[in-house]
Amino acid sequence: MDIGVLTVPLGGEPIGDAAAYLDGLGVDAVELGVGGWPGEDHVDRERLLGDGEARDELLGLLDEYGLRISALATHNNPLHPDEERAAAADRELREAIELADLLGVDAVTCFSGLPAGAPGDSTPNWVTAPWPTEHADALDYQWDEVAVPYWRDLAKHAAHHGVDVAIEMHPNMLVYEPTGMAALREATNERIGANFDPSHLYWQGIDVTEAIRFLGERDAIHHVHAKDTRVYEANSRVKGVLDTTGYAEEADRSWLFRSIGYGHGEEHWKDVVSTLRMVGYEGALSIEHEDSLTSAREGLEKAVDVLDRAVFETEPGDAYWAE
Repeated sequence: MDIGVLTVPLGGEPIGDAAAYLDGLGVDAVELGVGGWPGEDHVDRERLLGDGEARDELLGLLDEYGLRISALATHNNPLHPDEERAAAADRELREAIELADLLGVDAVTCFSGLPAGAPGDSTPNWVTAPWPTEHADALDYQWDEVAVPYWRDLAKHAAHHGVDVAIEMHPNMLVYEPTGMAALREATNERIGANFDPSHLYWQGIDVTEAIRFLGERDAIHHVHAKDTRVYEANSRVKGVLDTTGYAEEADRSWLFRSIGYGHGEEHWKDVVSTLRMVGYEGALSIEHEDSLTSAREGLEKAVDVLDRAVFETEPGDAYWAE
């Protein structure tokens, strides 16, 4: 299992400098933004699609520092009711899949997207309850008329290029928890699976290792984000966890994204790693730094420190004691 990093927090420096820094930390893999909210500071998606020499240059640079690409990232909303925004997000995602194929990268990470609640609406609608009944009707519309047709077609595109699409289960997107992830996979094909990011599951009250087992039984984990969250009960006991307080108002929020080890301790992360191995995942643990209480470099360094003690570096051995 590799320790990886989503390089977005290092986007202000050249990719060569970022690669040298990550190599110095003992990082094995990088997840590179190629569009959407992650941006494309380190990768010009359109240029690389048409320029084989540029692709070779990127791969050569990363190889110089012993880094592989675990995934290309383009988190956006291809189901947006604004047709122009949806089309731009769809193009980014399809081109990311094509570029991953050309680079020999296994996965593209993304969001499921979120439609409007009805035809003609202009704003995406995150439905969280079945009553009043128009909300249940809206959810049926989102799944049956928008999401499933779109993702069936996208899944064929991914299958054609031999690339896994790893969807991050994210609130304010249609797929935000494991049963929704399983439902979308069931409605499409095996190329559709999870970018398993535990940070949003923690604050929803989901047991992360149980979620790993649930999706692992379905061979539905294509990529993993290493990202922590801490629920601050002094606030959550008063206002719950559906918190619209700004992320910069840390003391007043019910929960915060935290660096690895600052939301859950090392023992928990060792359990996460062990459970991932139990279900057969041996890919990257891609650190996504979004902890506003520390700098990107310090957060990354502390995360690597914890994960370095948690990951296994060897293949599983034989259970000789059971023979």
